Amino acid sequence: MSHMTSDNSKLLARVRRIKGQTQALEKALEQGADCGAILQQIAAIRGAANGLMGQVLETHIREHLGPDKGTAAERRDDLEQVVGVLRSYLK
Repeated sequence: MSHMTSDNSKLLARVRRIKGQTQALEKALEQGADCGAILQQIAAIRGAANGLMGQVLETHIREHLGPDKGTAAERRDDLEQVVGVLRSYLK
C-alpha cells in the first residue's frame, strides 16, 4: 500500500493514541481500577481502532478501486482483498 505514505503522519498519530490508550488500560488493570473505568478504556480503544480502520479503508478504496485505477482484474483482486479483510474485521 504505497499510497499510504501521504497519510502516514495522521495514521501514526492515531496509532500512537491507541498505544497510549492500551498502556493506560494495562496500568488500570495492574492497579485494580474500577470495572467501569476499565470498560470505558476498552470502548475508547475499540473506537480508536475503528477510526483507524475506517481511515485506511477509505484511502485504499479511493486509491485502488475507482474506475480509472488499474485494470479491471487489478480492481477485482483489490476488491476481493478488501472484502476478505472486512469479513475478518467484522467477526
